[in-house]
Amino acid sequence: MVTALSLLNAPFLTPKPLTQLKTLPSAKPNSPFFFPSSFPSFPNLRQHRFNGQPPIAASLKEKVGCFKKTLSDFTSLNYWVVRDYYRLVDSVNALEPEIQRLSDEQLAAKTSEFKKRLTQGEAVSDIQAEAFAVVREAAKRKLGMRHFDVQIIGGAVLHDGSIAEMKTGEGKTLVSTLAAYLNALTGDGVHVVTVNDYLAQRDAEWMGRVHRFLGLSVGLIQGMTAEERRINYQCDITYTNNSELGFDYLRDNLAGNNDQLVMRWPKPFHFAIVDEVDSVLIDEGRNPLLISGEASKDDARYPVAAKVAELLMRGLHYNIELKDNSVELTEEGIALAELALETNDLWDENDPWARFVMNALKAKEFYRRDVQYIVRNGKALIINELTGRVEEKRRWSEGIHQAVEAKEGLKIQADSVVVAQITYQSLFKLYPKLSGMTGTAKTEEKEFLKMFQMPVIEVPTNLPNIRKDLPIQAFATARGKWEYVSQEVEYMFRQGRPVLVGTTSVENSEYLSDLLQERNIPHSVLNARPKYAAREAEIIAQAGRKYAITISTNMAGRGTDIILGGNPKMLAREIIEDSLLSFLTREAPSIEVTDMAISRKVFSKVKVGPSSMALLAKAALMAKFVGKSEGKSWTHEEAKSIILESVEMSQLKPLKELQKLIDEQSEMYPLGPSIAITYLSVLKDCEVHCTKEGSEVKRLGGLHVIGTSLHESRRIDNQLRGRAGRQGDPGSTRFMVSLQDEMFQKFNFDTEWAVKLISKITNDEDIPIEGDAIVKQLLALQINAEKYFFNIRKSLVEFDEVLEVQRKHVYDLRQLILTGDDESCSQHIFQYMQAVVDEIVFGNADPLKHPRYWSLSKLLKEFINIAGKLLDDSFAMISEEDLFQSLKQLHESNSVDVDNFHLPNLPKPPDGFRGIRRKNSSLKRWLAICSDDSTKSGRYRPTTNLLRKYLGDILIASYLNIVQESGYDDAYIKEIERAVLVKTLDCFWRDHLVNMNRLSSAVNVRSFGHRNPLEEYKIDGCRFFISMLSATRRLTVESLLHYWSSPLESQELFFS
Repeated sequence: MVTALSLLNAPFLTPKPLTQLKTLPSAKPNSPFFFPSSFPSFPNLRQHRFNGQPPIAASLKEKVGCFKKTLSDFTSLNYWVVRDYYRLVDSVNALEPEIQRLSDEQLAAKTSEFKKRLTQGEAVSDIQAEAFAVVREAAKRKLGMRHFDVQIIGGAVLHDGSIAEMKTGEGKTLVSTLAAYLNALTGDGVHVVTVNDYLAQRDAEWMGRVHRFLGLSVGLIQGMTAEERRINYQCDITYTNNSELGFDYLRDNLAGNNDQLVMRWPKPFHFAIVDEVDSVLIDEGRNPLLISGEASKDDARYPVAAKVAELLMRGLHYNIELKDNSVELTEEGIALAELALETNDLWDENDPWARFVMNALKAKEFYRRDVQYIVRNGKALIINELTGRVEEKRRWSEGIHQAVEAKEGLKIQADSVVVAQITYQSLFKLYPKLSGMTGTAKTEEKEFLKMFQMPVIEVPTNLPNIRKDLPIQAFATARGKWEYVSQEVEYMFRQGRPVLVGTTSVENSEYLSDLLQERNIPHSVLNARPKYAAREAEIIAQAGRKYAITISTNMAGRGTDIILGGNPKMLAREIIEDSLLSFLTREAPSIEVTDMAISRKVFSKVKVGPSSMALLAKAALMAKFVGKSEGKSWTHEEAKSIILESVEMSQLKPLKELQKLIDEQSEMYPLGPSIAITYLSVLKDCEVHCTKEGSEVKRLGGLHVIGTSLHESRRIDNQLRGRAGRQGDPGSTRFMVSLQDEMFQKFNFDTEWAVKLISKITNDEDIPIEGDAIVKQLLALQINAEKYFFNIRKSLVEFDEVLEVQRKHVYDLRQLILTGDDESCSQHIFQYMQAVVDEIVFGNADPLKHPRYWSLSKLLKEFINIAGKLLDDSFAMISEEDLFQSLKQLHESNSVDVDNFHLPNLPKPPDGFRGIRRKNSSLKRWLAICSDDSTKSGRYRPTTNLLRKYLGDILIASYLNIVQESGYDDAYIKEIERAVLVKTLDCFWRDHLVNMNRLSSAVNVRSFGHRNPLEEYKIDGCRFFISMLSATRRLTVESLLHYWSSPLESQELFFS
């Protein structure tokens, strides 16, 4: 007979037929799950949750667990790697007393000394310890922060081209200064890449103080002109976000001339430090960066397809696959759609409706409002599911975005065609040296090693991590889960502990907010809606305060630590704004602040000292007088900007300098310096308050984090967990999941039988179960999900590697054309002309056969069609017989004069090869023809090669003559040649991208014929690329010849 224990230890997340679960024995006391017999009262419920095991057993289990962890740490490779880095730490610490004795000028002069030593032959590794010591001292003087020993290790990991895994709050931003400074000394440029504009700007201003103090230039890429971007990319250290970097690279490879380039060409990439590297290279790695142009106008089809999608019913007319967001129409669905659209075939090439209907169904099923996107100002804006932020500049491709707009009844923007594209994996592979930092990467180490050859090094925490990760609780229904979440929040609120609740969508965050409002629990919401997103920094600053309840969508990449007791800098700024904004502006704030205002009522009030009160009153009076005397009327946003600039001034200038500014401007109302000094005084009061409140919060247990759903990767769950227990603080985490969560549905997990099992055991579907077995089964599901998505990313990378090789060839060629000298531009054109001639000859002549069997008539016709008006009348009169007799005579001759070669009895090439350089170029071309391995070996190969040379000489020499006769100067001629080369290449590359995207979709069908889709993609992709290059060469030659035959007629074509 089956026992309860064996039943519950069965693979919990493997669907089984319900018939096997008809008779269930009662649960026994030794079950690994905790099943309350009835819903206990609220305090007792908490006691059960946190004290589920006897004290002795729990203590013993904890000690065994600690011993196992210590043993595994000691035997791991990571332990020995980190131990080796401590030798560098010892060297840096030994240099510290010597560096401390240096004056500011002497410390800054170290940069010039390091650069000189590098030019004299020393390696970067030779100066590493001393450079790190210099940066540590500079940070101490300019930021008031000294690098801990573990941060020195983090800097060394980054310098070695590895990924530094550092827990939340361990100071990754400060760590980046070490590797950035050291690698910038070579003068080749360093890119510090963040995940959003806010972090890039913050780090450039904050950490930039250290680099500027040491004499390095610091740039920031953010919403600026091409000239400003060029200047910032030329800096020693450039801060940017990943999308700006990718789009700048793509735009540079669409530039029409050298003046439009913004990056450091010909070597734009040297060394990069990628913040939140797992988010950039793994989570966002699946989405390619695209630059699009307008395609055909099919706007009217999208609303019609949306109406058809509403008629179709899932399960009857179509089936869906949540795992890969795919839709398949059934026979009934096809028939109904064709009837509704009055067409005989959805896939008719002349009237194609299939793509529109399929996209409309995808928009209906997979793209949900307030989950994947929000509607704002008549536009559907994408929500980044990893960060919870709105991405206004991003659009879904392949008609999906238009389908979503049609579903919502919005104005449909034009469909687009891909002009340039690259994935983040391909982009960052362009760096000779790449490093990254994050709090969660170890679970993906194999992927980083396989894709980027980057090991993940776990950097020890400065203080031991004492966070408690409580067991996962599983619920049968979503209703039960949300009820327990709201109860747990209420319990923590009554204690005074701050709580952070992580949700997976805007929809869920607002649903929980409604539940908490019913319980009268003040809280803050942080999601993609404008009224919340605008106050992101303020909400996070308050999230660690006593009684603070924060509901947030995904916290990855937020970039702001949650400090227990509150962030004193943000609190001081709030006090300044509350005191001064009413005097600076009469305009009301444009955003709703209801929930924040309610939350503030439960926070303890900051006690502002008498001196700060006096300064606030003085600043308020000054703000009032400035507004009246100068007649200034600022908007609310302008007034906030004035305060923000003053706060920044307080961080950049010492107190004495601020006081000096006030004295100098005493008759001019020095508002900025006055606010700055006031802020510094209020900041001291806030620091005292936050320290005291932080101690209270620590005594209560620290921040409590609640996860309301497991993600598709353990890493993202760990990011949420990492918000608690920063820098040795106490804290706890709890994940609550329901079997109705999206992840279970996405992977086709049939939860019906599990729900019935739980209800029979507990008599209540809303009661949670927890224990080691459920944790193991849930983790097993996550690992399976990770493997599934890893295989998707691996497949995408393998497919993209084909395009990556082609892209590199095209972009290298393009940059060579734009940045090369005039001579290299001419050589490109000569190579193109010879290649076109070679294709004509190879297509009509066989070196294994006698010339009488060659297609000489076709060869002459193709050549004359290419050359056109350039050829004189004498060549146009050549017949097939004339060419045959000439080739026959040539084959029978014993020797030829290569310098003055021409086919016997045929016109000589024009005298275009005058001068040493041109003669030299002609000779090199002949040597290339002779050494060409692509030519078949045969008795008539020499004759074939000489024919190639003869026709190539005629074409090139005729071109040189007609260009010279045009009378234009060399600069104009080269401008035209570059424009034609680049525009033609761009035109065919754009078409090639469209063809490759279609091919990647089409080859999957070939797997049904037992053919490998990847191999098929490589073969056909290579064939497409060769055809593309051939067509590019031919059109370039034809365009140039046409242009110089009639330059005035052609100018509009190339400069319109």
